[in-house]
Amino acid sequence: QVQLVESGGGSVQTGGSLRLSCAGSGVDIGRVYMAWFRQVPGKEREGVGSLGTDGSLRYADFVKGRFTISQDSAKNTLYLQMNSLKPEDTAMYYCAATHLTPSWLNRLSRERYNTWGQGTQVTVSS
Repeated sequence: QVQLVESGGGSVQTGGSLRLSCAGSGVDIGRVYMAWFRQVPGKEREGVGSLGTDGSLRYADFVKGRFTISQDSAKNTLYLQMNSLKPEDTAMYYCAATHLTPSWLNRLSRERYNTWGQGTQVTVSS
């Protein structure tokens, strides 16, 4: 059974940092496409960034230069390092995986991912 479990969320002030983790079980996260998404109540889930099996990274424009995705193969864990956080980054953050190969254009499309974690809440106060 494939399972993704996020952790690391919390409350920080504007300009602070958090590192989210996504631990995989039943799947080798280095062999599937992985991504981070976020969602605010009443809004659609939006892509934050993705990591391809070839190591390619794609980020949404609103996080470029502030967020970084990485993985630790030994721990089978995906990370999202978030720096210079803003109040508008407040959301539930989810990691996702797919055995498909999304095109570059679709790397941040939630429809391309079929396995999701339960989410971890990030709150940034001004």
